[in-house]
Amino acid sequence: MSIPIYYKSYSAPDVNKKELQRFALCSAEMDAESEKLIDSCISELLQELCYKVCYAYFPIALDKDELDLGFARVKSSSLAKNLTGCSHIVLFAATVGAGADRLISKYSRIQPARSHIMQALGAERVESLCDVFCDEIGAQADKRGYCVRPRFSPGYGDLSLGLQRQIFATLDVTRKLGIALNESLLMFPTKSVTAIIGLKKI
Repeated sequence: MSIPIYYKSYSAPDVNKKELQRFALCSAEMDAESEKLIDSCISELLQELCYKVCYAYFPIALDKDELDLGFARVKSSSLAKNLTGCSHIVLFAATVGAGADRLISKYSRIQPARSHIMQALGAERVESLCDVFCDEIGAQADKRGYCVRPRFSPGYGDLSLGLQRQIFATLDVTRKLGIALNESLLMFPTKSVTAIIGLKKI
């Protein structure tokens, strides 16, 4: 049976400066120079990003720590705990594109502090994209009498990073979003995420 794969693009979410500071390991109280650097990085990087997601719905079945996710069978007590009581999942991949990687690389030797902020801002951007998408899925689920579980990615807990291969094949991630997966199962652009959202009947 063919599973529909959906694609969405989003406008830029508002920058969460507190999250940006957390990713950058900055103190809560910043001096004017640090504030100026962050604002400058935001202004430059936001012009280089896109916000794209592809996703699909699957019915699932759990037997203790063994899970049939509809697109793959896995063994993971961590994911099983997260999905307890769920009947379906949303499998998704998200990216903000390669712009962050280009600027991180550009500034890594000539302006390390700027490169560091770009790294943190790229992380905040893709997390904000995931938050927007998950909130949207949650609102749709609520209308159908479901609640959503926190998103769960390969590499969390005891869920094998090897699941990335099945996710990429199932969602056709490289063609749809332009994300490559290397032999070490790392993604490029690096500011990309794959994850599972559990749907539980209320």
